Amino acid sequence: MAKKVIKKVKVIAPAGKATPAPPLGPTLGQAGVNIGDFTKKFNDATKNMMGDMIPVVISVYEDRTYDFVLKTPPASSLILKALNKEKGSGKPNTEKIGTITKAQLKEIAEKKMPDLNAGDVEAAMKIIAGTARQMGVEVK
Repeated sequence: MAKKVIKKVKVIAPAGKATPAPPLGPTLGQAGVNIGDFTKKFNDATKNMMGDMIPVVISVYEDRTYDFVLKTPPASSLILKALNKEKGSGKPNTEKIGTITKAQLKEIAEKKMPDLNAGDVEAAMKIIAGTARQMGVEVK
């Protein structure tokens, strides 16, 4: 018989560097997840993505076991990484922080494709371009 899911927890943690310290530890503790075991498995699964913040969805079952699904990093962080910037513009319509090329846009869209609600890469590129515009980044 299938296990019954009692809770789904969504968190964002640094790839390969998750620790039981706050904010991750208390969130997982309230859900009844073995924190040390989760951080070890998460760090092993994300060691090749170092430097990115990785969203993860944890399904907790009634017998206190769990499994997790890794998502792709947020589009905004991928755009900032392509620009080598720390943060987006506070006034995106008037102050631009940089430009990205169509090639960079396509690369980001292809990386985000599994998590986007888009039928093809062209539609995904439009979604990423919209995110970039809202951050004060021009697309050339």
